[in-house]
Amino acid sequence: MPAPETGSAPAAASMTDPAADTTTDASTDTSTDTSTDDARSMASGLDALETHAEQKRSRPQRLLAKATPPLLAAALVLALWQAVCLLNWSEVLPTPAAVFGELGDAWSDGTLLPAIWHSTLRCVFGFGMAAAIGLPLGLLLTRMAPLRTVLRPTLTAVQSLPAAALVPVAIIALGNSEGAVYAVVLLGAVPSIAVTVIATVEQLPPLLLRAGRSMGATGLRGTALVVVPAALPGFVSALRQGWTFGWRALMTAELITATPLPGIGQMLAEGKESNSMSLVLASVLLILAVGVLVESALFQPLERRLLTNRGLDIP
Repeated sequence: MPAPETGSAPAAASMTDPAADTTTDASTDTSTDTSTDDARSMASGLDALETHAEQKRSRPQRLLAKATPPLLAAALVLALWQAVCLLNWSEVLPTPAAVFGELGDAWSDGTLLPAIWHSTLRCVFGFGMAAAIGLPLGLLLTRMAPLRTVLRPTLTAVQSLPAAALVPVAIIALGNSEGAVYAVVLLGAVPSIAVTVIATVEQLPPLLLRAGRSMGATGLRGTALVVVPAALPGFVSALRQGWTFGWRALMTAELITATPLPGIGQMLAEGKESNSMSLVLASVLLILAVGVLVESALFQPLERRLLTNRGLDIP
């Protein structure tokens, strides 16, 4: 009688054993259930994200939410200001009503709107020229290390100068003219823009620049296709800082120079000459209002759009 084949017994057992089939099916069903649960969890997470995106507040609600804190802060300042005046804690501080009365008088005699218009127009033109000079200058210095080594300390030194030190130089060189005012604005804004651009480009990830070079983006092509898009948020910060420096330099220039077209700085000078604290504070409020308006209407929306396009968002 032939001996049984022991080598084929396990195979036959595995083929005929229903318990093995049951175990295999159970493990398969378990893995399938786990994969299904993971897929459902991922789908529910995506649904939650979509629901959150759909539940975002409308534009008027967002504007109201952003405007409420500054308005509350302004109301608190006015309340404290009025309290100081009522308690006679200061002999020189005028009441809010007196300050706003100066603005009303300037509106009535037709000097308020021209002053705001002349100052804003000067700063817009000066800022436009500063941006047209400062941005390319900063990019050029990032490409030319020897020139950057020479000019960067000079730009930083000019940036640290107060505008009051630049006004006499401009007046002696150009006289009491619009050219002197624009020169002060340029000297105040261009170094700030150029230095900020240099710092922004220097902080770009080296891996990004190497990746661009490996794909052939070198020289001007690399600057246009890699450096500029990557540094756009920093460029917006450079323009914002340039506007701030230019606006402050313009107010100093208008305060000192005697230009034929009066601006807010001339109103400030008139208040100083007439020893009118209410007119001085009214001019200060106008300066603050224009600065806040430009910031909230121009730079904040531009920065928000750039960050949103990059998958980021700011509250």
